Amino acid sequence: MKLRHIAIKVDDLEAAGDFYENFLGFRDVRQGRNRDHFSRHMTDGNIDIALVKYDSEDSSNEAKAAGEGPCIHHIGFEVDDFEARIEEIKGKGYEIISNPGVVPVKFRAPGGTIAEFAPRAHFKLD
Repeated sequence: MKLRHIAIKVDDLEAAGDFYENFLGFRDVRQGRNRDHFSRHMTDGNIDIALVKYDSEDSSNEAKAAGEGPCIHHIGFEVDDFEARIEEIKGKGYEIISNPGVVPVKFRAPGGTIAEFAPRAHFKLD
């Protein structure tokens, strides 16, 4: 299992993108609309940073999962056996936040933070 992704909920997608690109040196991997938000995925070659702007704070369980306003929304892990890991978190009784069938699967980890599991090579790093 590897930490490969951090999603950051922002209130100004353009300003945040400029900061990560022009100040920190990240480069675009992909961007676009996904369900109730727009995201801009960027990388430094080691990790995927997703800058996320939701339509509204109340647009879905995912939108409000980490609280209101800008924040680190969730951290994502790539796992070798995706289905087995999902069954494991269900077996432990962790709250699944993602809608059924959505990949990656977001869940509330112990301590209250939001984590997600994705299949290996889900995040584009090169």
